[in-house]
Amino acid sequence: MTSGAPEQGAYLLRDAQDFSLVHGGPLFQLLLRAHLSSAGMSLVARRMIAFVLITWVPLLVLAALERNLFATNVAVPFLLDLETHIRFLVVVPLLLAAELIVHRRLLSVARTFLDRNLIPQTAMPRFDAAIMSALRLRNSVLIEVLLMVSVYVIGVLFVWRRFIAIDVSTWYAAPAAAGSDLTHAGLWYTYLSLPFFQFLLLRWYFRLFIWMRFLWQVSTSSSFRRTRIRSAGWDSSPTPSTGSAFC
Repeated sequence: MTSGAPEQGAYLLRDAQDFSLVHGGPLFQLLLRAHLSSAGMSLVARRMIAFVLITWVPLLVLAALERNLFATNVAVPFLLDLETHIRFLVVVPLLLAAELIVHRRLLSVARTFLDRNLIPQTAMPRFDAAIMSALRLRNSVLIEVLLMVSVYVIGVLFVWRRFIAIDVSTWYAAPAAAGSDLTHAGLWYTYLSLPFFQFLLLRWYFRLFIWMRFLWQVSTSSSFRRTRIRSAGWDSSPTPSTGSAFC
């Protein structure tokens, strides 16, 4: 590498717009274009409102039109389906709010590797490679497409329709000889709201995988030893210095 190469990792970690688990990918770019996010992951309240309008409000309107809000002729009317309300009115907003927290917090954690001189110059090329690898995975269009495909093929058409959907009359479906007949609200729920929720969840799992993979790559560096963790004041255990940094 050139003489300026060792500074590459420092540049990436000190730029709050680069090294972030949530600051990238097709969904993030879509939110930017829709003015539902910003470069600093702000506008959280706007995203929450927009996603509730997409996932929950149509269910409310369609269930009302089909008279399944408080209906006594179905076992589970819409307003009594607590699982649905918690999923879209609590969990989805929390997942969105967590993006801003993670965006701000993990940057400072990653910067600690450089601020405390935990990465020697000899290990900087490998450190740079770990950063660039994490950014490529975060920004991968293919990964997010595969996540969405898995949501529909596995999550909706197989798992939910076969094992989770209940065999009684509800606001979203009624039992039929060939399985279940979806209501209009059920169609929106099955093919839009539920996949959207599952996609957000899988996307979070994948971002956590990227972070853990990054930590593993750094901790297994031949030049990154526990003695450096001790010198930074993170470890007071008597473990030999040849151990992995994150054992």
